[in-house]
Amino acid sequence: MHFLESEFPPSKPEDALFHVIPAPYEKTTSYGKGAARGPAAIIAASQQLEAFDGTGVPGAAGIHTTKPVSCAGEPRAALRNIERAVSSCLSLSKIPVVLGGEHTVTLGAIHALVTRRDDFGIIQFDAHADLRDTYEGTPYSHACVMRRCVEMGIPLVQFGVRALCLEEHAFRTRRRIPHRDAVSLQGLSRFSGIMPERFPKNVYVTFDLDAFDPAIMPATGTPVPGGLFWHQAVSLLQAATKQRRIIGFDVVELAPDTHHHAADFLAAQLVYTLMALARAM
Repeated sequence: MHFLESEFPPSKPEDALFHVIPAPYEKTTSYGKGAARGPAAIIAASQQLEAFDGTGVPGAAGIHTTKPVSCAGEPRAALRNIERAVSSCLSLSKIPVVLGGEHTVTLGAIHALVTRRDDFGIIQFDAHADLRDTYEGTPYSHACVMRRCVEMGIPLVQFGVRALCLEEHAFRTRRRIPHRDAVSLQGLSRFSGIMPERFPKNVYVTFDLDAFDPAIMPATGTPVPGGLFWHQAVSLLQAATKQRRIIGFDVVELAPDTHHHAADFLAAQLVYTLMALARAM
């Protein structure tokens, strides 16, 4: 099954602006399990989307869905496989759309990007800072992925965080990582000036679905109260990416629940919304 093939025939790699890359990686989830089933659930739910998103038809730019990345073996091997899949997309000057899987998959995508360019920053939507040095014995934990990216010298801005440990707080303070945590976003609907000055014009967006409030996204490994709701999240995405070029993005940490298929649909709609923002650049 291909992403949104109910509306658009699958495109050849060279003809598609968007390359959807399923990455069912799950090795370090520490609470609720099931993220490995996330990519397939998002693709299945995408068959219920409408081609017109209210303003345009982003799918008309072409969507190519790759085979799921092999995520067997030890973490570095799986991340290299993700890196190769993203590199193949970038070699055609297309936009990678990585579907997780746990948040660690972002590291594979970023490794592919940094081999080709050094002029981009990362916009992170997340309930968690993901800035631990190690967690439960591994530096490749979902709780460490943004720490690894920052250590590569990539500018980072965080939105929606509301759960972080003292180590992460100290690291974020020391590195002066810009952020707008969930508590500072509550009640806001307009987000002009939300991005740091001099942040790169090219951006990679990583969206951990637990950035949403559990009321609308219960199907994720570690749901945290006090999160974003749909219109607020979309408005924030629009403001954060205004006058910027999205060179890739991922949507991660869906742990499908057969009793909450609305969460699968929300994730698929988010992917399509990000496609619309990327195409508008």
